[in-house]
Amino acid sequence: MSAEATSPGAPIRRRGRPRIDLRRLGRAALFGPVSRDRLPDAIAHVAEVHRVHHPDADLSVLQRAYLLAETSHRGQMRKSGEPFITHPLAVTLILAELGAETTTLTASLLHDTVEDTEVTLDQVREEFGEEVCYLVDGVTKLEKVDYGAAAEPETFRKMLVATGDDVRVMSIKLADRLHNMRTLGVMRPEKQARIAKVTRDVLIPLAERLGVQALKTELEDLVFAILHPEEYARTDALITEAADGPDPLGATAGNVASVLREAGISAEVLVRPRHFVSVHRVRIKRGELRGSDFGRVLVLVGEDADCYAVLGELHTCFTPVISEFKDFIAAPKFNLYQSLHTAVVGPDGEVAEILIRTHRMHKVAEAGVVALGNPYASEGAPPTAEPADGERADPTRPGWLSRLLQWQQSAPDPDTFWTTLRADLAQDREITVFRTDGGTLGLPAGASCVDAAYAQHGDAAHACIGARVNGRLATLSTVLKDGDTVQPLLGEDAASGPSPDWLDHTRTPAARIAITGWLDAHPQTAETGRTGVPADPGPQPVPPPAPRTARARTATAVTERPDAAVRLAGCCTPVPPDEVTGIPVRGGAAVTVHRLECPAVARMEAVGRTPVAVSWGDEQACRVTLVAESFGRPRLLADLTEAIAGADAAVISATVEPPTEQRVRHTYTLRLPDAAGLPALMRAMREVPGVYDVSRAQHPAGAL
Repeated sequence: MSAEATSPGAPIRRRGRPRIDLRRLGRAALFGPVSRDRLPDAIAHVAEVHRVHHPDADLSVLQRAYLLAETSHRGQMRKSGEPFITHPLAVTLILAELGAETTTLTASLLHDTVEDTEVTLDQVREEFGEEVCYLVDGVTKLEKVDYGAAAEPETFRKMLVATGDDVRVMSIKLADRLHNMRTLGVMRPEKQARIAKVTRDVLIPLAERLGVQALKTELEDLVFAILHPEEYARTDALITEAADGPDPLGATAGNVASVLREAGISAEVLVRPRHFVSVHRVRIKRGELRGSDFGRVLVLVGEDADCYAVLGELHTCFTPVISEFKDFIAAPKFNLYQSLHTAVVGPDGEVAEILIRTHRMHKVAEAGVVALGNPYASEGAPPTAEPADGERADPTRPGWLSRLLQWQQSAPDPDTFWTTLRADLAQDREITVFRTDGGTLGLPAGASCVDAAYAQHGDAAHACIGARVNGRLATLSTVLKDGDTVQPLLGEDAASGPSPDWLDHTRTPAARIAITGWLDAHPQTAETGRTGVPADPGPQPVPPPAPRTARARTATAVTERPDAAVRLAGCCTPVPPDEVTGIPVRGGAAVTVHRLECPAVARMEAVGRTPVAVSWGDEQACRVTLVAESFGRPRLLADLTEAIAGADAAVISATVEPPTEQRVRHTYTLRLPDAAGLPALMRAMREVPGVYDVSRAQHPAGAL
């Protein structure tokens, strides 16, 4: 089934290879040319479609599954008035058309037997094996009698957990929902709307993430028709009008085919009509639609290298729209999708979008994980074989599913799970960031360093005090980009916890649930900020200045002008053994000593001041101003003061600026008994947990 074909019944003209209409095909398969009372040809037609994709498939198991399903559902009717067996047959036919393997089709035939008949899971296991039993159990709903209002969210939780072990569970559920949506017209409008909203919020995003575009696009159109009937009717009218007008895409496809034929590239060129929702989105984006906006040109080739050869020919022979080029072959989407996207301007000025992919890429683009068959079967091993460690190695289990399975364990409340699931699935793009140990983290687009910390460290991230992004210090609110390298920095205080404002920067449910859980357990933090420290503390208390009972000795500097008064510059606070120079002031009556790298020296020289030579005398006591940059945490000021005292330094003055984005800047003017102890003092201050930099002041200190 085409991922971009219009909804069933749409009057748009088909171009290129015709698409199989599953609704029409389903009715023919179910009822055939005989009366409605007979169904014997139904399973034969499913088997015929299945053999197209799997010529060597064993069909006997399908026949046995059909007999069990037909017998157990006999006498049951759908609300549409059709025999109930038509539903599992239609679901199986949808999956067969997508290329699902025999085990999936067997389970789809039986998917309602345990839920709606007297058949038990033990019977299914005994008759068809453990895998079929697992798939049937995965899609079986929980009883409202047992779960009440929580039955629907808990059923989806059960289904997603089962999908984590076998993605074929969700394939069956998506096909099941598609057939139910096709026949939703017999229900009350309010129930139609409720089912359509759940489909829109949960199942369509899941179909997108699993790459099953063929199901996703038709589900989108059916939901669109129910929830937005006026917009649907308007879009339908636009498609009908375009079908009766000129065919610019057909002309472009012909030109593309001619160019590739002349270049000796074997390719199949088709025109793919857009489905209803796609046309609606293009109309919103561009306003007035052009004739070429109702579809795209699809080029199918044999090998990956041929895709780039086609791209080169098209960009050489047509005028490309460079902003429309995207390479999803070199960088596949997180849902397995691969293709080259480009757009070219035709001779008539029409801009045509072109998709270039191999036949295998096209199959995966249409059917996603369904096209991969049994992901657990390996060459020379039976489908049920498991690795030695007892865990299945699932090549189709994407990062988003692993994250979902992780956070759902922390959301025991059904309402929390249901709300969080919808919010999580609404994030439709994913990025990959690298850890410093070489591993990777898959995160939703817009994720911050907070999300990365919880993804890597779990609840230990409560003690996170900052992060490095691409080797540079960054705040926890920093939004990560695809390909960034991130290193969360954890404090040593295991009792510390997150700040309420972290919730403003989270995109992953795992981080949000963990932070919310910690704040609920520590309610005082929600009012005062992180671990009891005021969120906006204002001026901080500072240690009292050292008593000035007698003037202490300071480091002495000797200049070549013995009569000039010498003072140490406050902008760079030079101390022995810094390399220094002197700048004459007040007509040479005084000399100010600066460090050589001080910016003030260059400014003075630029205005004609001539430096004088300066050397250090024997006296080694000194005064220095240090700036400490840190992340906010409890007892930080006390720990810094203790480190300063441990170096026998006296605090002359200190200022602490109010925190900004959890960063705190401390400025200390200190008196050291020996300048040689300055490097050790700075090391001791840097080793204080939460401090990430200590430097000499490069601007005038505060009041001394």
